[in-house]
Order: sequence, then structure tokens, then C-alpha cells
Amino acid sequence: MAARSAPSCHLRLEWVYGYRGHQCRNNLYYTAAKEIVYFVAGVGVVYSPREHRQKFYRGHSDDIISLALHPERVLVATGQVGKEPYICIWDSYTVQTVSVLKDVHTHGVACLAFDLDGQRLVSVGLDSKNAVCVWDWKRGKMLSMAPGHTDRIFDISWDLYQPNKLVSCGVKHIKFWSLCGNALTPKRGVFGKTGDLQTILCLACARDELTYSGALNGDIYVWKGINLIRTIQGAHTAGIFSMNACEEGFATGGRDGCIRLWDLTFKPITVIDLREADQGYKGLSVRSVCWRGDHILVGTQDSEIFEIVVHERNRPFLIMQGHCEGELWALAIHPTKPLAVTGSDDRSVRIWSLVDHALIARCNMEEPIRCAAVNVDGIHLALGMKDGSLTVLRVRDMTEVVHIKDRKEAIHELKYSPDGTYLAVGCNDSSVDIYGVAQRYKKFGECVGSLSFITHLDWSSDSRYLQTNDGNGKRLFYRMPGGKEVANKEEIKGVHWASWTCVSGLEVNGIWPKYSDVNDINSVDGNYIGQVLVTADDYGIVKLFRYPCLRKGAKFKKYIGHSAHVTNVRWSHDYQWVISIGGADHSVFQWKFIPERKLKDALHIAPQESLADSNSDESDSDLSDVPELDSEIEQETQLTYRRQVYKEDLPHLKEQYKEKQKSGTSKRRERAPGNSIRLHFVHGYRGYDCRSNLFYTQTGEIVYHVAAVGVVYNRQQNTQRFYLGHDDDVLCLAVHPVRDLVATGQVGRDPSIHIWDTETTKPLSILKGYHQYGVCAVDFSADGRRLASAGLDDGHTVVLWDWKRGERLSVTRGSKDKIFVVKMNPYVPDKLMTAGIKHIKFWRRAGGGLIGRKGYIGTLGKNDTMMSAVYGWTEEMAFSGTSTGDVCIWRDIFLVKTVKAHDGPVFSMHALEKGFVTGGKDGVVALWDDSFERCLKTYAIKRAALAPGSKGLLLEDNPSIRAISLGHGHILVGTKNGEILEVDKSGPITLLVQGHMEGEVWGLATHPYLPICATVSDDKTLRIWDLSPSHCMLAVRKLKKGGRCCCFSPDGKALAVGLNDGSFLMANADTLEDLVSFHHRKDIISDIRFSPGSGKYLAVASHDSFIDIYNVMSSKRVGICKGATSYITHVDWDIRGKLLQVNTGAKEQLFFEAPRGKKQTIPSGEAEKIGWASWTSVLGLCCEGIWPVIGEVMDVTASCLTSDKTVLATGDDLGFVKLFRYPAKGKFGKFKRYVAHSTHVTNVRWTYDDSMLVTLGGADMSLMVWTNEMEGYREKRPCDSEESDIDSEEDGGYDSDVTRENEISYTIRALSTNIRPMFGIKPHLQQKEPSTDERPPVSRAPPQPEKLQTNNVGKKKRPIEDLVLELVFGYRGRDCRNNVHYLNDGDDIIYHTASVGILHNVATGTQSFYQEHNDDILCLTVNQHPKFINIVATGQVGDSADMSATAPSVHVWDAVNKQTLSILRCYHSKGVCSVSFSATGKLLLSVGLDPEHTVTIWRWQEGAKIASRAGHNQRIFVAEFRPDSDSQFVSVGVKHVKFWTLAGRALLSKKGLLSALEDARMQTMLAVAFGANNLTFTGTVSGDVCVWKDHVLCRIVARAHNGPVFAMYTTLRDGLIVTGGKERPSKEGGAVKLWDQELRRCRAFRLETGQASDCVRSVCRGKGKILVGTRNAEIIEVGEKNAACNVLVNGHMDGPVWGLATHPSRDFFLSAAEDGTVRLWDIADRKMLNKVNLGHAARTVCYSPEGDMVAIGMKNGEFIILLVSSLKIWGKKRDRRCAIHDIRFSPDSRFLAVGSSENSVDFYDLTLGPTLNRISYCKDIPSFVLQMDFSADGRHLQVSTGCYKRHVYEVPSGKHLMDQAAIDRITWATWTSILGDEVMGIWSRHAEKADVSCACVSHSGISLVTGDDFGMVKLFDFPCPEKFAKHKRFLGHSPHVTNIRFTSGDRHVISAGGDDCSLFVWKCVHMPH
Repeated sequence: MAARSAPSCHLRLEWVYGYRGHQCRNNLYYTAAKEIVYFVAGVGVVYSPREHRQKFYRGHSDDIISLALHPERVLVATGQVGKEPYICIWDSYTVQTVSVLKDVHTHGVACLAFDLDGQRLVSVGLDSKNAVCVWDWKRGKMLSMAPGHTDRIFDISWDLYQPNKLVSCGVKHIKFWSLCGNALTPKRGVFGKTGDLQTILCLACARDELTYSGALNGDIYVWKGINLIRTIQGAHTAGIFSMNACEEGFATGGRDGCIRLWDLTFKPITVIDLREADQGYKGLSVRSVCWRGDHILVGTQDSEIFEIVVHERNRPFLIMQGHCEGELWALAIHPTKPLAVTGSDDRSVRIWSLVDHALIARCNMEEPIRCAAVNVDGIHLALGMKDGSLTVLRVRDMTEVVHIKDRKEAIHELKYSPDGTYLAVGCNDSSVDIYGVAQRYKKFGECVGSLSFITHLDWSSDSRYLQTNDGNGKRLFYRMPGGKEVANKEEIKGVHWASWTCVSGLEVNGIWPKYSDVNDINSVDGNYIGQVLVTADDYGIVKLFRYPCLRKGAKFKKYIGHSAHVTNVRWSHDYQWVISIGGADHSVFQWKFIPERKLKDALHIAPQESLADSNSDESDSDLSDVPELDSEIEQETQLTYRRQVYKEDLPHLKEQYKEKQKSGTSKRRERAPGNSIRLHFVHGYRGYDCRSNLFYTQTGEIVYHVAAVGVVYNRQQNTQRFYLGHDDDVLCLAVHPVRDLVATGQVGRDPSIHIWDTETTKPLSILKGYHQYGVCAVDFSADGRRLASAGLDDGHTVVLWDWKRGERLSVTRGSKDKIFVVKMNPYVPDKLMTAGIKHIKFWRRAGGGLIGRKGYIGTLGKNDTMMSAVYGWTEEMAFSGTSTGDVCIWRDIFLVKTVKAHDGPVFSMHALEKGFVTGGKDGVVALWDDSFERCLKTYAIKRAALAPGSKGLLLEDNPSIRAISLGHGHILVGTKNGEILEVDKSGPITLLVQGHMEGEVWGLATHPYLPICATVSDDKTLRIWDLSPSHCMLAVRKLKKGGRCCCFSPDGKALAVGLNDGSFLMANADTLEDLVSFHHRKDIISDIRFSPGSGKYLAVASHDSFIDIYNVMSSKRVGICKGATSYITHVDWDIRGKLLQVNTGAKEQLFFEAPRGKKQTIPSGEAEKIGWASWTSVLGLCCEGIWPVIGEVMDVTASCLTSDKTVLATGDDLGFVKLFRYPAKGKFGKFKRYVAHSTHVTNVRWTYDDSMLVTLGGADMSLMVWTNEMEGYREKRPCDSEESDIDSEEDGGYDSDVTRENEISYTIRALSTNIRPMFGIKPHLQQKEPSTDERPPVSRAPPQPEKLQTNNVGKKKRPIEDLVLELVFGYRGRDCRNNVHYLNDGDDIIYHTASVGILHNVATGTQSFYQEHNDDILCLTVNQHPKFINIVATGQVGDSADMSATAPSVHVWDAVNKQTLSILRCYHSKGVCSVSFSATGKLLLSVGLDPEHTVTIWRWQEGAKIASRAGHNQRIFVAEFRPDSDSQFVSVGVKHVKFWTLAGRALLSKKGLLSALEDARMQTMLAVAFGANNLTFTGTVSGDVCVWKDHVLCRIVARAHNGPVFAMYTTLRDGLIVTGGKERPSKEGGAVKLWDQELRRCRAFRLETGQASDCVRSVCRGKGKILVGTRNAEIIEVGEKNAACNVLVNGHMDGPVWGLATHPSRDFFLSAAEDGTVRLWDIADRKMLNKVNLGHAARTVCYSPEGDMVAIGMKNGEFIILLVSSLKIWGKKRDRRCAIHDIRFSPDSRFLAVGSSENSVDFYDLTLGPTLNRISYCKDIPSFVLQMDFSADGRHLQVSTGCYKRHVYEVPSGKHLMDQAAIDRITWATWTSILGDEVMGIWSRHAEKADVSCACVSHSGISLVTGDDFGMVKLFDFPCPEKFAKHKRFLGHSPHVTNIRFTSGDRHVISAGGDDCSLFVWKCVHMPH
């Protein structure tokens, strides 16, 4: 018999011998119930030592490698390996899954840990970045993720004493993590001098920031914070693999086989050496230890588990053993007792008792064992070894009987003959040897027929024959005992085999899949009595087949548990059990066999739940007993909803084509037309491939879908409202339990589900991101809060959503076959069912996953295709309708009974109060009682029953019913033919809506003077539709063939129809009866047209490239137009009826003369002058503009011109209907575009009076009627049209500041490069020449002089310990906006520069800083909600968005105490350029600098990303929430303004619509403000302000400023608006203006800055004051009453700030910068005292030693000397043409040294007066000068240069001093050089691209500060000659610190910034005496 069905018996896992100790650690724990939990292979095991019982968790699909126990010790988390590994959280008591976490890790999950209260779980992946991931495991949601380390991580743990802190450790590292917001930020542990940097294997956290960790060398390292404070040496003698913390202290276990117990302060308590114990052995290694009370559990490398009771610690108890290392292949069963024997590569042979579940004997051999057999009498045990030898033992005492070695290769199989006389031994060298048992195993024969290694042997029952299988899959037979091969197969025919373990042979054909020739089945064993066969394969699966199974691809039951290959499987001697062994997992599984008769009782042991179908009986055998699929269902399963081009691809495609088209679009293009159209009515309903998609709403309206439209139909008024949010076919629809909301799912590359309100037709939420290709089923939960959806991707993904929040709750692969329905359980929101092709599955939610069980059919039915399903009256009951017309009744997952309900499939079911209603293909609606016992009533859908008020005609009786719904006393029925009917309970049927049936619709004609139209379709019908308010189908006629075109005659009496077989007919337009028909062509008739006027001629165009012209009166063909090279697509007549214009498929535009059909060539210029009677052509100059940029992938299929010849409507392949101004000349015309059709629009026609446009959808079979709305007639309603394709080519206006901001590229610090063009070898890489003057350590020579002259010699020198930031002079106004705000009622202001946020007190000028950012801040905003007082958000620059520490991020922090509240790492690569809080303060909006300019919304307190979407293809400058909204915001940027709405997790945007105002053009928008009633104001680059109502431009405030409007601020309390722009000060104008709420009146304020033009970058309004931030880095407070200006903050406006000089005695310093100013700053008063404008960029500045003169070096080579007292110029000189890099007075003020980039130093003698003649210069300087220092005596000068070389010159001769010894003796007056042996240590390892750029030694001569290209300030000891010296780092600057100096008395350090133009003042903290 062919095994068409799986066997009805069953295996149940009873015991697993083994424990995974290899490559895993910390995987063994006590649960709360005192059971022991661990894992082996792919199974989680819970072992109860008391009852000696095991429970199994089998939710994994591959090896488990990590385990964590929940703090309450009931739940367990396990992680597995695999391509898409997942984590299961399961209950150790019920062994059921609680949650599944997936879709994040790859390769495997290496470590897991729960936090203190068990709410969160952290996991570590095995991917290349070893990703660390934190989960909210109950919700299955990832909270945060970050790259863990470049090398393996071995352990991770939450700090149980500090919230949000974790520690991880691994190869050569330990990291301390903090979790804030969604950001995981690591700090590396510092090993320092306390211990060696080495691999850390395990760790445990303790109080007071202490962490204990076990190291590879056996030491314990103790950490405090991130620093190693002590080590406990020799805790173990080798690596410490496991550390376990409990109430009493810590237990550690190591590779040395010892367990050590420690108290809570890590003082030793005791040692237990397991190697010394009874069961111990040399080489025992501990992998896992768990200490609870007085019990300790120990897991070893060799798969043993010991339990130790503390007070009998020398007597460990062995509770589990298993094989270890290598592979496990040998398995033998004792012939008479319940014993199994296994032997493995670990050289041990073990005997297991199957009754006691224990190891009863073990013996170690010399060689790895590969096979085993027990003789029939149970006395001898034969073992085959890997080295080719054979050993026989006595079973009784394991003593050796004989040892034989005849072969060199491994023995793979051996068996005793049934009579016990022979032993057959199969070897890998292709031979079988036969030995005689009684003759002390003498060799009797040899079988040599095989060419490959022997895999299996079986003896015949009479011991006369042997059959073998070999590696080639050959099956051979031999005579015994001689071993002669049996050639004649006849001889074998009747042989009965004693056992069946061969994998090839007729009887086991069925175990092989049909089309596979792979060799992956390792073992089989036949059970003749039970007629079952068990197999084991390479995929870890054990299967049960019927025996014999003769046909390939038999059905089976499969069982998972083993992880990789199962090497062997055998029945026990009495067939009670199956034993299977795993190769790599070393485990022995014992399965209980449950025969068929016992199955009923066993079924209460529910079929194993798992994420894979474990009890599946899927296989691909010929399903001959499965009924033929119903034709309709078959059609439907073959539909693919895949598209060549999805709408989502459009922006991307456009970009590609735009690049190519750049040149072509120079002509100014026509504006879009003033008219617009609005969807008015749709004829059609999608029934042919969708089901249950038709419902009553709350108010009794009807909701359904067709094409891309959701329709709400009011049957009283016969009107429709539309939901137009979808952009492609809608495939499914579900209604909310309250019946006011609807969910619809669509086709798409990333298809979306929209939940919308049927009253307002506005979307509430949009869900996407988990399905592919399309969403084919949706359903709401009973409480309406959740939604389930099923997708069309290959795995048919099922997703459970919290739709209001837009969050995915759970996701799973639904089935390999298509799913038709998904239904949520009305009683339990966590349960649902799916049904579809050949399956029904019942699911329950587990965290982020769903766990499914297949419906269990048993003997009642067949595996049928389910078309519909519904839940019954309890949570257990469910009903499903099958494709054969049955209704299946389910309880839990079991089929209880089936009821015959319909002929043909049951397509729809619906549950009522007291019963059910079903509808089927037979066209019958049946009402049932509540248990499907009786059918109460049936309604047949027949024409005879149609009521008079119907809106159309029924095409056929008993149409296939696809949807049923009840309500309002009626039954609503949707049919496959696109009809919607309402059935009254008493019987009459009203037809409400209808459309064409399946097949494409192409033909469309509008009547010449009535509001009706005709359509003809591939469904072989011709229909007439009424377009007036009665909206119905007037008439229908069936045709013998489908048709593609039709046309009314000019008098409206006749209707011509072209058919697909090449014939056409003319019918009476009223009765639709034939007048005449012709059949001259073979191919489709594609267009048919009557000539204008009297309609004398009829032009008939066909796909075989001809146009026939017929005389209508005489009914004769009078002409043929030839000459087209391809099929004809469109035909038009001219007004006189003499000329035809023709389009062909080859895009030709041709002209023919009528009636003869002669071809004419007409130049295109002339063609447009001809008056055409109609225009449906898509080619020619007049409509060049209708072809889109992506014309290559998409065709324009139809067009139609209004009768007044002004507006051209077109339809195209992507479903767009567009309106163009006619003529549309020039490429890429502007248009209005409408989406409603899903795929191609096949035809468009205006009605005779242009009042309506009728459009046809090809595949969506719908006829849409649009009303034409003239210009000026505009209802106030959301406009559904979009503007043109390519945004206007006119640029959006130009301004240098805007362009600069747009084009700036931000680099992150870590990637910054040299600010100076240095070359040469870095100092720390240069080879030192051995100096001749190496002094002996003790020398009588005079001591070396001081390196540096010190000026506080009298005091005891105190080194500087720390620097604290005290003041910052600077504000980032040059490229950031809206970044100055008031806090604390105007007492403080907050702003930023570089990477610090600054809180500045207005009254005192004191500052405090937020310094947590690790890179430049680009934007700042303040939370306005009173609940979140003083909360600030700042966004920073970053690298790629990889969630690592350098990724861009937003910090939310408290401005007063500088606490970080949340860090949001974002996917905006490059940086975050705008942030904004919502009205409630809970949401935060951020905008990125990435190429897509992503817009993201966060729930910042949780760090959760709610929604994210590409914002625009060009730079967005600002995005702000409306001040009264949490869901609406506006973004502005380069040539765009967009109005956004947050719906659930989706962001919907509308472009600003300009068309309402004449000549408005889209400019670059820079700022935004808001007014009441949905008004929005945007400031533009030209100085205008645009005022928008909703998203339509309603007026322009012209020239609000003369230059760009950079900043706008909306005051919340009174609605007044402040604007700031770029203006030249004038009498009436000002750069700041205060406006009323509507921007009608304003008052201007002038900023008295003395600048030629003011450029305002930020405005903010407080109480009576306006705060202004300018481009010139000033922050000014302006009084509203008196307009008085008060400058609060000054800074350099352009950088770098190169020059820095500190006053010799006072707390003043000077700075000189590229902005051409030198400024004098006072540290004590915290302000700028003075500034001098030089007119040129300044590069360096220096005080004279007395402080009375200042020398300034300029970029143009000039230098100037000023007198400090009067700021008058004392002298100036320009001897060089290039920049002066450094300038210095000698200590005696006599000489001035001037170093330049011309590789020179010039000396000037100041005593000669202000003429400044050069007295000499230094020769042979190798590169440009960086820094210069005079010696204390003024006789030498050291110069550091751009090639990393330092030279010393004599002053004033300029002679190069070469003598190293002399140089070493010089004492220097100052030290600012970055070169020289004394400062070798300042160069870091990481300076490949970047340099140390400046340095300065303190006046005390013992400290040194440096600044570098990474923006770091570092503090060293001086001198520091050792490489890579220790130092402290201080962050704050942007990349490039350009200069650094100590002030007098070493009180402060001043550092100057390159990129940030800021000056930082650091206070020096000296060490105490």
C-alpha cells in the first residue's frame, strides 16, 4: 500500500541522557520548585531529582547555547544558534513558551541575562560585532542595541545594585555599559598597572560599584567603577569558567576541577576539588556552577552534572552523565533486556537502563568507537573502532573476549546473525568480514562487491543471506558465511530479513523525498509488528513512516530535539521505545512509542507546540486523495500581486532618471491647470479574489473596497465617500467591533495597513514594515485594540499589532501556503487562527512571537483548504469553511465533526447572536443554528428575486458569494461578479453596486449629449452606465467575445463595439440589439471611431496594424490605412472628417486621409494647427509634457481633451489620473495627479459637457466618475491632488549664508584630519640617533640646567591635577538656528557651541555646562510643557547610524542639574539638524542630515522610536511640532515645505500647495511659526513670509525682511510672532520684527551692533524681552518697550581662532582669528573688553614681556605692533607674502621674531624704533613654521616646523645650532613646541591622520597641556620623554584645537577652537600640598 497518510501512532520524548558542557557556560540552575534546569542539543530540560523525572522545552529549532534564569526562578530564557536565531522565554513549570524574541541577532545568541526585577533581558549575539541588545521581553520588543566588541563576549550581567548599568566581558576586555534612552554606551575597563590585560571569562556584580570577574589565568579581578583595584591571585590554577552569586556569597568554578566558595566580600570560605572525589578523574573541568543554600550544582566539560551538599562536600553525587567530545555513532540494543549500549569518539562504551533512566555501566577503551552490536543471547558485545580494529567484551563485567585488527579504516557497522553464530563487520574500506562466534571469532569469509564504504547491514532470518548498503547508495546481497555475491535477484525475492536497518530498498522507498537524491538519512529501523519505520537524518529530525512504504515521498510524522545530525536510531527489544543518538550533541534520546490504540488517551498530551511544525505530516507525495482544487480557488492561488514597479519605487526612480535628464528641462514649463477633479462615484466591488470585505458601519452605511479606494456607500442617498490614502490595490478589509473604524490592507513592496474612520475618511494609524508584496487578511480583536494581519510573502507572515500606537506586538511565519483568513479570538486577545491552502492553525501570542499548532484532523477528515473561519461561543470553539463545501467544527485544535453546507467552496461565514450565516460558490446564503446542527433558512441569489429599486441588473443566477455581513435587518452579500446585494430577511433582493467581472476593462465611450457612458470588457459584456445622480447600470448585453473599444455615433443612436477576435458590431444604443457586424481581422480591435458631423464613416483600428474605414450607410469597407509598423493604439478624426491621426505601439504618430486611407506626412508644427474633432492621442508636440521622467518604465495609456481644449486628462500604467494644461509642450509638464485606480488606467473620457471625467481601471475592473471643478471653485476640503513631478527648476532663491549652511559637511571628531598640511614622519615613529653625550647615571658633571625658566620659584611647585571648564566665549550661530532660549523666566539663557550646552546667567554672566555630548551639537530646543520644566534636547553630529557611540544622537537633559534623562541614538547618519518637542512634551521630533533627511518621532522618556520616514531629497532646515498638537508638524528646507501627520507609527506628509496663488513659486524655506486655526507661517530665502491654511498657500507677506528670514518664534502665551532675518540696518527696517498673530502688522527692532548688515539666526521671546542670536556669534537681549540692546555673549564669528596670548600678569587674554578681529577678554568679569577690526584675517598675537605692547601677525604676511594703552599702531611691516604663523618678543623685549609659512623666521630689533627693518633671518628651515620659543637668556630660538622637525637657531644671527649637547643645556623662557624629546609622550597611538596641533608648558615648568585635531585638550606632566605618556583628557571643543596657553600664575588654561571659533577657559585644580 502506498503510504499516503502518516502513521497514526506517535512518539513522545521520555528521557534525554546528557548535558551540554562543551563550549557553553553558566547553563545550569535550580528553579524555584527545586528542579534543575539545563539544556542539551536543541532541548531545554527541567529535571526533578526527587521524582527522577524530566520535562522538555522544545521551542527551539537548533542547538541551544545560552540560558538565563529569571530572578523569580520560574521563567527561563534560552538562546540558540542558527541563521536567524531567536530567544525563547519559557515557564520551567509548564514548559510552555511565554515569549519569543527574534529578528535581531544573526549566527547565534551567546549570552543572556535578566535584570534585577526581571522586566528586561540582555542578549549578546555571535555576529561579527557581537551585538548587545536589551529587550522588554514581555512585549517582545527591542529597547536598545549597540555593537558589543570586536571580539567574542563570554559573559554579561546587569548590575543588580545600580539601575540601567551592565557589565560585559570577553576576549581581552571588560566593558561597563550604561543604558539611557535607547542608547547603550560602553566604557572600557582600565587594567592599569594592577593586573595584566587578559581575557575575562565570567563576572558578578556586587554593591558599591564593585564587580568581580574571573580571568583566564585563574585570578579574580576586582573592579571599582571602571578601574581594576585589586586581584585575588591563584584563586584557581587555570581559567575560571563560571561565577555564581547568591545570598551567601559567590561560587566559582574553574578548569582546574575545583569549586571555591567565597563570602560576600570575596573572602574564601572553602574549596571542593572534584578531581579528588570518588567519581572524579584527571582532566575534569567545571563549566557551570550554581549555589543555593546548602546545595551546589556543578556542570562539567564532559557532560556530567554533580550535586554537592555543602556539609558532605567530599561526597559529590553524580546526577547526570553523557558522552562528551567527538561524535557519537555507536548504538546497540540488548536483545532481551531494556538496555541500550552506546559508544563514542570519547572512547567510552556505556550501558543505559531504559527503565531506570540511568547509566549502569561504563568502560573506557583504547580507541574511539564507531559501532556496536550485542549477540542474540546477550552475552557478547562487539565494538567496531575508528582505527579498523574490533573488540568483543562480555556484557556482564565488561571484560575483553577478543581483539582483532584486520582493517586499517574505521569499522562503521557490525551485526550478529539471528542464530548467533556469525558476526558481520562492515568497514569503510568497502568490505564486509564474517567471523565465527564460537570459533573465537575466526574469519570465515569476506564480501567485496561494494565500491564504497559500507553503511548498513541486515541478516536474513535464516542467517543465510546478508544485505548491505554502501556510500554510493548501492544495495547488494551476499550468501553466508562465504560472502559470495548473489547475482540472481530471483534468489532473494522470498527472503525474510531479520531486521531492517538499510536505507535503500523497495520497502523503504518512501523515506526519500520525491525529487531528492541526497544521502542525508543516516539510519532507519523497522518495527515489523507495529508496521512503522523510524528514520534519523542530518537535520536533527526523527521521523515515523508506515512500513513498508513503497512510493517516494511518503507522509510521516516528525520530531525535533536533536540539533544537528542524528547518527543512529533503534527500536528497543520489545518495541516500547525508540532510542536516537546525536552526533555532535553527544546526546541519547529515549522516545516512548504510543501505538494507535492508545493515541486517544495520549492526545490530551497536546501535540508539541513549537515554532517549527513538529507534528507536521507535510510531505510532497501525490495528493491523489485530496480533492481537486476548486477552479476559482485555483485561479486565486495563482494570482501574484507582484509588480514590476511599485509606487514606493517612484521617488527613487525619478532621482535616477533626473540625473540622466538634467540637460533636457531647461524650458520654463507650463503651470499645472487651474481645474481639478474630485472622485464622485465608483462602479465596482472587488469580489473576484477577496472575501469577507463588505460590512455595515455604525450608521447603516456600507463599507467595502475596490481598486485602491475604500468606499463608504450611503444607500439612502446613493452617494459614496472615499478613503484615498492607499496607493495600490486594497486586498482586504475588516471592521472595528464598534463599526466606526475600518482597517484595509494593500499591495506594495512594503505594503501598509490603514485604519481609518468611516465618517471623516481620515486615517488614524498606518502600519507597515513587516509584510512584503501585500496584506491579504486583517481582523480586529474583540476589544478593538489589536489587529492581526497576514501577508503575501513566501512565509505568509502573520503580525499582531497594537494599532493605535502603531506597534508590532508579535510576528511569525504563518505557513508555507497561502493564508486566506486570519481571525482573532473574541474571548482571549492573545489567541488567533489562520486558515488557507491545506491548513488551519491556532496561534497564541508569546512576547514578540506567535506559537502555532496545526488543526488536528485525526480520522475525521482530510487536510482541506480552508476558505473562511469564525470563532464560536466559547474560546475553544471554532468553525471553518472548506473548499469542498463542508463546515469543520473545532474544539481547541481538534476536529470534532464536519457538516456539508454548500456545493462548492464556503467562501464566507459570519457569526450572529444565535447562529451563523454562510455563503458559497453555489450562490446560496444559508442561516444556521448555533451549533451547525440545522440549516434554518436559505436564500438563493436569483434574478427573479430582484426588487424594483435595484441599481442595476444581475448578470447570472446564483453568482459565487464572496462576502456576507448582517445588520439593520438585512443580509449584505458581495459576489464574485462585483455586485453588492442586500437581501431582506423576507426574500426580496436589492442590487446596490456593481462593476465589471473578472478580466480587463478597456473600452469606454461617453454619449454625445447625455450623461451616460458605455463600457466593454474582457468579461464579454457591454454595459451602459447612468452618470447622473441615479448612478446605476442601465443595460447590459453579453457578447460572444470580450471587447476592447466602443464608440457612440455622433447622433447617439448607434454604438460600435470592437471585439477581441477581430470582429466588430454596431448595436442600437437604446436596446443594444445588433444592427450589423463585420469580421475582417484576426487580431484585437483596439480603437473604433465614427467620423464627426453625420457620422458617415467608421474607422476601425486593429492590433494587426491596419485601420479599416467603413461607410456606415452602405455598410461597406471603403479604405484601408497601411504603413504602421506596430499595433494601433489610438485614432482621432479631424473636424472635417477628412483626416485621421493615429498612434501605434511603436510610439509613431501617423496621419491618413479618409476615406481611402492614404498616408500623409504632416510636419509636427502643422499638425497642431489642424482642428481635431477629438484628442485621445498620447504622442506629438502638443502632449510631449505628459510623459513622465520615468517614461521608460511606465506608459501613458490614454488621454482625453476637454471640449474647450484647455485641459488634457491622462491615464497611465501606475494608476495615476493626471490633468495637464493643453497644449502640454516641453518635457515633463506640470500636472495635478490623482490616485484611486490601482494599476493601469486603460481609458479616460470627458463627458459631453466636460462636467465629469470617466476613467477605467484595467485590472481593477472599476469605472470611476470624477467631477470637474473649475478654477476658483474650491471647496474647503483636504485636497487629494499632488503637484507636479520634478520640483520647479527655478531655484528657490540664493543667499550665501543659506548656501553655506546647506552645503556644509560635518565631520565627526574621530575622523578629523590635520588642520595644517603637515608632512614627514611623526615624532613617535622617528628612529632616534644615539646621542654621543649619553651620560653615565652617576656623573660629576654639573647638573643639567632647568628645561624651563620658572617664575614662581619661591613657592613650592604644585602639579596641576585637573582642569574644570569655567567659561566659554562663543556661540554657534554661523550654521545653526533657533538655538538660543530663555529658561527660568528669563534669568538664564541656554545655547550651545562646539559640543557643550551652556546655561548662562544673564545677571552675573556665570556659566554651567552640559558636557555629555561626544561631538558637536547642531540643534537645541526647550520643552515648553509645564510638566517638563527646564528640559532641553540637543542633537549632535555623528558618523554612520550603527548605534555605536559615534552614531548621531539626541540628548534630553535637565538644564539645571545637567542630568541626562535620555539618549536617543538615531538612524540619521551624519547628524541631527533639528529637534522639536510636541505640545504635551512627551514626543520629540528629530531631523537628520542623511541623504534622505529622515524625520523621526520619539517617545523620549522610554527611548522608543515611534515613527520614521524619509523627509525630502534635499536639506531640511527646521521641523517643528504645531504648538497645540502631538501629531502635526511642519518641515521646511531647500525648495520645500511639508505638512506632516503622525498616524499610529506612520508619518503622512502633504507638500505645500502653491497653486491657489498666481505666480507663487516654491522657494527655499528657512523658518516656521504657527497661528491659530491651522495657520502656518514659513520664512523664505527671499525675505517673504508665506502664510498657509492647512497645506494650501493663502497669502504672502512680501519682503517681511530684505534678506532671508532665518528665524521665527511663536509665543505660546499671546500668539505674537517674532521674525529674524538678514538686513542692513535702516531707519524703518530692522533685523528683528515683532508681529501680531496673523502677521499683518509689525514693529521692527534694530540691533546696534555696528555691523554693515545684521544676520539674525535665532529669536526667542520672554517677558518683555526678545533674545536674539546672530551670525556674528553675538547673543543680544532687546527690550520690547525701549528697543534697548544688551549684548550678553560675544564670540569670534569665523574661525579658526589661531592666535592666543595671555597677559604676563593679569587675568586678561587676547585672541586673533580669521574673522579679522583681535579681541581682548577679561576672565574675572567674564566678558569681552575690546575688539579691534584689522580688515584682514589675523593668524597670531603676542604680548611683550611687560604687557605694554601687542604684536599681531596677519594672514597676508603683514604684522602690526599696537600699544596696549591706546590701541594705536606703533609700527607695521610686510616683508612676506604668506601667512605669519607665530610672532614672539624676546624675554628682554629687544628682538621680535616673526615666523611665517614661507619657511622663514625674520628678526627685528625693536630698539631701532617703529621703522621695523629686518636685521637677519634664519636659514634652511625645512618647512613652514609652527611654533617658536626664546631661550631664557634671549640668545636662542627653538622653531618647530611642518615636517615634524625641531631646530634651534642663534639670535640674532640666525645660525643653525647643531650641537645636541649644547641644545640640551639651554633653559627656555617658554615652551610651546609640539616637537622635541621632552614632549615625545604627547603623541598618541591613534594619530595616523590627525596631529597634536599645539602645546604649552605651565609657568611652574612641571605641567603641560596640548590641543589636537580631535578637539581634545590633554594634561601631561612635563617633561614626558616616554612614548604614549599617561594623561587626562578634556572634551568640549569641535575638531581642531588650534592654540592653548596658561594664564599668569597657572590659574587658568585657555584653549582656542578651530572649527568652533570658541575660546574655552579651564580652571586649573592644583594638587594639595
